[in-house]
Amino acid sequence: MADAAIFIGWGQVARGSEAKSLALFNEAMPYYVGLQQQGVIESFEPVLLSAHGGDLNGFILLRGERAKLDALKATEEFLRLNWRASMMLDNLGIIDAQIGASLATNLAIYGSLAG
Repeated sequence: MADAAIFIGWGQVARGSEAKSLALFNEAMPYYVGLQQQGVIESFEPVLLSAHGGDLNGFILLRGERAKLDALKATEEFLRLNWRASMMLDNLGIIDAQIGASLATNLAIYGSLAG
């Protein structure tokens, strides 16, 4: 069961990069399917957000085991994909996230400190 995640979020597409960013998104989906089939990630979920006046336009949540996700972030293919995305998208963020058991652990630690 997945105990960790990587949140990949982005804002506006840079003007003039709309077609390229869509092509990259369509290239990324089979890449994530392949990672899932190889057991590198447990699952992934792409999300596009409706217009809301904020800076976040969409995100992809990769779920898996922390050690495998950490190793994934160091691979050339993952780095290359995200560097390409950073050239087309504003506010690209790649953030470690806690889910499942690691969420419970972190909430327990927080609760013990909160008093």
